[in-house]
Amino acid sequence: MTSEKHAVLSASGAHRWLNCTPSARLEKQFPDNGSEYAKEGTLAHKIAELKVNKCFTKMKPSAYKKSMSTFESDLLYQREMDTYTTSYLEFVKDVYAAYPSKPVISTEQRLDFSHIVPEGFGTGDCIIIGGGKLTVIDFKYGKGVPVSAVDNPQMMLYAVGALNAVSMLYNIENIELIIFQPRLDNISRWELTSDKLNLWAKSIIFTARAAYNGEGEFKAGDWCRFCRAKGLCRARAAFSQETYDTNHGFLPPLISNDEVGEILKRADVIKKWIADIEEWALHEILSGGQISGWKAVEGVSRRKFSDADKAIEAAKKAGYDEAVLYERTPITLAAMEKLMGKQKFGELMTEYVVKPEGKPTLAPENDKRPAFSGKITAAEAFSEERTE
Repeated sequence: MTSEKHAVLSASGAHRWLNCTPSARLEKQFPDNGSEYAKEGTLAHKIAELKVNKCFTKMKPSAYKKSMSTFESDLLYQREMDTYTTSYLEFVKDVYAAYPSKPVISTEQRLDFSHIVPEGFGTGDCIIIGGGKLTVIDFKYGKGVPVSAVDNPQMMLYAVGALNAVSMLYNIENIELIIFQPRLDNISRWELTSDKLNLWAKSIIFTARAAYNGEGEFKAGDWCRFCRAKGLCRARAAFSQETYDTNHGFLPPLISNDEVGEILKRADVIKKWIADIEEWALHEILSGGQISGWKAVEGVSRRKFSDADKAIEAAKKAGYDEAVLYERTPITLAAMEKLMGKQKFGELMTEYVVKPEGKPTLAPENDKRPAFSGKITAAEAFSEERTE
């Protein structure tokens, strides 16, 4: 986690620097301010680590209570963090219990993979070893997109580091990589042999060396998402603005379905690129810089009560009936499930829950969801009255 901030080639950024080798050095020109989401995730990680340590080590109740009190007083703390980190603890306990004999477990373990990646190191959330098997669990608190453990370079580098650390003590043959992402109900698991992992590690040595030296060609792709240079990167700008021409110079008046497909592939990249440029431009202007032809203005603001309770009281004193001053609406399904807990919710609410057929939406061919097979016409799909 925090220790990786100082690594030129972090494990968390491996997907990026393995595909765009000069990016690791380029983004060092930009400050790593860290978003509120990242800070929130760091706090959740600390709570998760504390709970696992309390379960598997001899921690005094007073020490645990003191640490939890500190975390709960943090401005970023939310009650749901307690729920999600407890879910993580229960999952770790299940993985631990599945070993045929008592394994060794460690949390927030510094993992050194510098024999593969220059100065490479990272922090493993949870490492479990026993019976010829190594398990690496990564707790992800984000809820942006589900993360897969399959062929995940961050997880594989963690495994390389863990394997390097214990190879003299344990004969590890099998490795399991696990992503635990509770806010998206995402648990992704992938197993591979230590031989396969070592072959992969050897295959990236030259790429990692080029990345460390800032060598190679800039290449845009989905890995640009968390790059600090994403807003101003010329390679990303060029990629976003490329046109698609299958006719080698002869352009008919209408684009083909093949061209539509290629344009749609770039659409998401273009939207994100524009958003990143807008964010950078606003930051520059607010910092005293200038962007030719642009300025910062006050955005749309909606009226609100400075004190809703006092406003209601004033209305009641003016003679308005309390019944017309409040709206009564049932809580959502998700709120009900959170209130009861999944098990109790399942017991009481299953017969009242339905899942309507979702509205068809475009997705790339490699999307894991099956192709839409429902009965719906194009007119119905675009009807304003149809609910999702």
